[in-house]
Amino acid sequence: MSENKTIETSNLRGDFFGGLTAGVVALPLALAFGLQSGMGAIAGLYGAIAIGMIAAWFGGTPTQISGPTGPMTVVSAVVISTAIEAHGGSLDAAMGTIITIFLLSGVFQILLGIFKIGQYIRYMPYPVVSGFMSGIGIIIIILQIFPFLGHTSPKKILDIFSQLPSIINDINLDSVALALATIATIYLFPRITKLIPSALVALIVLTVVSTIMELDVKIIGDIPEGLPVLQIGTLNSVDWSSPMLLIIPALTLAALGTIDSLLTSIVADNMTKTQHNSNKELIGQGIGNMGAALIGGIPGAGATMRTVVNINSGGKTRLSGVIHGVALLLVLLGAGAYAKLIPLPVLAGILITVGIGIIDYKGIKHIVHVPKTDSVVMLIVLLMTVFVDLLQAVAVGMVLASVLFMKKMSDIAEQKSRVDSVANLVEEAWTDEVNLSSEIQRQIYIKHFDGPIFFGFASKFQEMARSLPEVTVVILRMNLVPYLDQSGIYAIEDAVLALKEKGVIVLIVGIQDQPRDMLQNIGLISGLISGLISDEHVFSSFSECISALEAGAVKPDPDNLENIVWRSY
Repeated sequence: MSENKTIETSNLRGDFFGGLTAGVVALPLALAFGLQSGMGAIAGLYGAIAIGMIAAWFGGTPTQISGPTGPMTVVSAVVISTAIEAHGGSLDAAMGTIITIFLLSGVFQILLGIFKIGQYIRYMPYPVVSGFMSGIGIIIIILQIFPFLGHTSPKKILDIFSQLPSIINDINLDSVALALATIATIYLFPRITKLIPSALVALIVLTVVSTIMELDVKIIGDIPEGLPVLQIGTLNSVDWSSPMLLIIPALTLAALGTIDSLLTSIVADNMTKTQHNSNKELIGQGIGNMGAALIGGIPGAGATMRTVVNINSGGKTRLSGVIHGVALLLVLLGAGAYAKLIPLPVLAGILITVGIGIIDYKGIKHIVHVPKTDSVVMLIVLLMTVFVDLLQAVAVGMVLASVLFMKKMSDIAEQKSRVDSVANLVEEAWTDEVNLSSEIQRQIYIKHFDGPIFFGFASKFQEMARSLPEVTVVILRMNLVPYLDQSGIYAIEDAVLALKEKGVIVLIVGIQDQPRDMLQNIGLISGLISGLISDEHVFSSFSECISALEAGAVKPDPDNLENIVWRSY
């Protein structure tokens, strides 16, 4: 026990500032997500406090900050809207059903962790993740069109488009001005200073401006003050005659929360050079969501932006997440009277920037450069996410990606010349590495690829890059790689960037046509444009590569780190 305490307090100063900064960033988002959910701004704050503290303490990613997120709020809003409709339009009457669904989602997440399902997130294809996240971003933006214009938004995307013409002639200019000012502040204020989160500046300054000028805009209105009240009593009113009406939306939230949290955990791993515990993280998230439900908060997950802020501000242990929750609790106890004055257009502006930030521009930018099958999967998942259902979109994307990959491998296998060349290479079994000099062996690490680099293998390659021994040169032998999908392309790119940060030179040997085209298309190796890996570091044979090393002809690429990071992101 004492050892655990030492670990938790070993970075007290960094954890304090990391958690405090993350709490400041989380405040406007929590209020905005709560309002968007349909349960009110206070529900977002309750959720951020409960999930933030509990998931941090019991989870498996020490630096992760959890709370309401865009994807979870989108699904929660559908759950809440459906429950309210089923109870005659009354939120109070629907609370028992809503809280039961949120509780069950936490239970299901705990079960996913207990049965060690979390580890399988690594096999999710990049186009599925890309289409899903971009779809979520678009949904959030669309849902803010009506509040942006000064009106209450319909809950369904198609209803928004169908009803939009009816409000075009009734736009609230004060609302539009506030929303635009919010967006401008969020994007421009960091040019002045990054010490204070721009979303918080927009929230406070524009609330004051709106109040002093008495602008004609809707505000949050009264919100409860003091500690939240347990909602256990509302569970007595739940109708269990049709259990699947409760279980299916709970499973949807659990699955989405799992994906959302573990993707953030991977981001945290990459930033801290650590390895999270996926299954423990799911258990922590599940307990956190159950705690949030019991006090009337909306569910959440690991929040990427807040986690990045925490890490960049010094947070290293689970204590930072707890401090983030405590900071929000203090706000709840002391600022409720002022929070009610926050204009809804300001929250709409904040959410629009959140939606813009969630969209995967990297995947969209490369849509014509990656394999066509990956582009198709990404677009289908994106459209289904926006217009059909989030979980169905992911399921269809996974199945489609798997089937298309099998079809591609079947096509490659039918090419007789390809099969013969691969068979010959396998027979050689890399015998050309046997007689390397001891001096060369000390300098290099050789990574063999024995087949296609695709979404099922990408995470293994990234793990290899993280655990690499101290060497000056890494040789990627790609003779046996007939095909690269989008996940594989980005796995190689991430590995190359990580190695270049360490000053390691990356050499590629024996690359085939399709992988070469893919890596040239995204600028990883030189083609029509200069690549991160120059022509001098790409060799047709292993003997040619070793000869260059022995002759001292291999020098680091001239690209500096700033250019590398810029090109990647």
